[in-house]
Amino acid sequence: MSISRRRFLESCALGAAAAGAAGMPSALEAALRGGNGGAAPGGPAGGGEGGTPDPVFRPLTDAALETARSLGASYADIRIARYRDQTAYLRTQAEPGGTKIQHVPSVSDSESFGFGVRVLVNGTWGFAAGNKVERDEVARITREAVNVAKINSALMREPVELAPVTPAVDLYRTPFTKDPFAVSLGEKVDFLRTINDEVMKTPKVFMAMSYISCRFEHKWFASTEGSYIEQYVQRVDPGYGATAVDSAQRKTRDRSFQIGAVTGGWEYVEAAKMLESARRVGEDCVEKLGAPPVKPGKKDLVLLPSHLCLTIHESMAHSTELDRALGYEANFAGTSFLTPDKLGKFRVGSDLVNIVGDRILPQGLSTCGYDDDGVKTMRFDIFKKGIFVDYQTIRDQAHLIGEKASHACSYADSYASIPFQRIPNVWLKPAEKPVTLDDLIGGVEDGVLIDGTGSWSIDQQRYNFQFGGDAFWEIKSGKKGQMIDRVAYQSRTPDFWQACDGIADQRFWENFGLTGDGKGQPMQTNEMSHGSVPARFRQINVLLTE
Repeated sequence: MSISRRRFLESCALGAAAAGAAGMPSALEAALRGGNGGAAPGGPAGGGEGGTPDPVFRPLTDAALETARSLGASYADIRIARYRDQTAYLRTQAEPGGTKIQHVPSVSDSESFGFGVRVLVNGTWGFAAGNKVERDEVARITREAVNVAKINSALMREPVELAPVTPAVDLYRTPFTKDPFAVSLGEKVDFLRTINDEVMKTPKVFMAMSYISCRFEHKWFASTEGSYIEQYVQRVDPGYGATAVDSAQRKTRDRSFQIGAVTGGWEYVEAAKMLESARRVGEDCVEKLGAPPVKPGKKDLVLLPSHLCLTIHESMAHSTELDRALGYEANFAGTSFLTPDKLGKFRVGSDLVNIVGDRILPQGLSTCGYDDDGVKTMRFDIFKKGIFVDYQTIRDQAHLIGEKASHACSYADSYASIPFQRIPNVWLKPAEKPVTLDDLIGGVEDGVLIDGTGSWSIDQQRYNFQFGGDAFWEIKSGKKGQMIDRVAYQSRTPDFWQACDGIADQRFWENFGLTGDGKGQPMQTNEMSHGSVPARFRQINVLLTE
C-alpha cells in the first residue's frame, strides 16, 4: 500500500494536534497558546528579560504554597510547565539495485503539560507531580510531596541547606523573530528534500539524511520565598549528513554538516547556509571514502570548534559538576578526578585555557532567565589560566564547598522530573591578541586538523579519554594537506589541556550546541552549548582506528 507525501503529512499533523490537546483544559490551553500576546504554539516572538508574568496560574501556585506551609514545610516551590517537541526527518537514498531515488520522511510532534511540587520538611526534600492542572489536584499533589519528605527524613544524614536567593517577579523569553512551530511540516520536509537532492548530486553518495528539531518550554515557577517567574524558552536544531559507498571495496564513509543547535527561531535555520554547503558535504564524503589512513604516533592537533565542543563537554564540563565530584552520581553517570581538595589550586590546562560556565550566553542551549531553583542565571569562571577555580552548583550544594550562592545550574527536563544539577553552557574564551587559524596551522610541522564530532570514550572519572572526529586533514610543514582517515587521539584530561599552546581570537569563535546529555536515575536529558575557537595541542598520541 502506498501513501502520498501530502496524505502522510496531513495524517501526522492531525495526530499530533489530537495528542497535544489531550488532557489540557481548554481555558488553560488558550492561555498557554496566546499568553502575553504571543502567537502560535511556540509562544511569542521577541525575547529578553523584563515584563510581568501572566497571572493565569496564580490561584494554582498559591494553592500549592499555602498547602505546603500549612503542613509544616519550611520551603516549597511549584513549576507548571508545557513542553512541545517536533522533529522533521528525511532520508534520501538510491533504490537498492536501481537508479530511482527514494525519499522517506518521518515526523513527530508531541506535547506535555503538568506541574511538579517540591517541599522541604524537617530538612528533607519531597517531590510529587501531576498532569491535572486544577486547584484541588495541586493541593492533593502538594500533600503527597509533604508525605514523601516525611518518609525520606528517616534516611536523612544532614538537613538540606539552601543558599539564599533574591525573590523575583519576572518574565523571560528567548529572543527570536520567527516561530519555528509556525513553519508547517510540509515546508520543513520540502526544505530538507532540497538539501538532500543537492547532496545526492555527487557521484558515489548513496544516502543523505537531514532533520530539523524544535523544542519549546513554557514554565511558571513560584516559591514560598516570593518568586513568581514565567519563561518561554525556544530551541531549534537543524543538520544533515551524507553516506558514500565504494561497492568494490565494501566501504562506506559519512560526512556531516554540523552547525549546532541554539536557543532561537526559524531565522537561525534560514541563515545557516545549509543548502549552500550541501554539495561540499557530498564531495567531502566521497573524498573521505578514498582518503589514506593516518600514520599513528605523536602529532600536533589543530581542533576546530565543531570538534572541540565534545572534548570540552566530556573532559571539562562533566568533571566540574559538583554532585559528580562528591560521589552523588557514582552509580550511573560517574564521578570526577576534580575532587574538592583540588579546588583553587590544581592545574588542568595551560595559561591559555580559560573556561566559563554560562547560562546567559546568546543562543546558548542552556540559556534562560532563571534556573529551576528560581536563581537568576549568570556567567562564572571554571578554569582561569588553566587552574580549576569553581564548580557548577545549585542552591542545596553551594555550602558544601564553602560558597554562599548558587551558580544557577538547576534544571529538570519535565514537570514530572525533580530539578537537580545539570551542565550549563561551558565555553573556551578566545585569545586576546590576534591569532588566526592559519597561524595555528603554520606552527605545525607534522599534525592533524580535525573537524566535527565523531566517536568518543572516557572513563568514569573524566580523566582518560579517546576521541575521533568527522573529517581529518594532515598538516605538513605548516600547510593543510590532503584528507586522511581512520583518526583518533588519546590522552588524559590534564595532559591534553596543558598541551594547548595556541588558540585563535574572537573572530574565529563559534558556538556548538549538544543535545541529549543523560544523567540521574530515573535518567533526565539536558541540552547545553560549548563554544570555542580553533585550538592547537602539542604532541598528542594519534591512533589508527578500525
